[in-house]
Amino acid sequence: MQEKQLFEYAVIRVVPRVEREEFLNVGIILYSRDAKFLQTLFALDSNRLKALNPSLDINDIEHHLRAFELISKGDSGGGPIARMDLASRFRWLTATRSTIVQTSKVHPGFCGNPGEAIKKLLEQLVLIPSDSTNVAGIS
Repeated sequence: MQEKQLFEYAVIRVVPRVEREEFLNVGIILYSRDAKFLQTLFALDSNRLKALNPSLDINDIEHHLRAFELISKGDSGGGPIARMDLASRFRWLTATRSTIVQTSKVHPGFCGNPGEAIKKLLEQLVLIPSDSTNVAGIS
């Protein structure tokens, strides 16, 4: 039996009008120190986002979320933050922001496989049942 590992995660939210404090969950960032795992998954539903703000630039939001992915992967396209250690990258990604793309507070959990845990969290907290939205970052 696989030993359970501690992980931390945050929900990525798009807040189209920061002053209204309305948001839509669009992704998950999951970090496990013991598994040496850091990953970002997201799924954008442009119709739901446009319902909150019709003038929202979906391409700009996707660009920001792709940057989260690159930083999580440690990809050089993620800039200097991507060169930091896993824990520092996770803390940077989940730092409090007052921008359109924000994250929830960090929550803990235990899992046997962080890759499966992040997919499960995405299904539970982001996707709506029978969601046909294109999910980025899932191989």
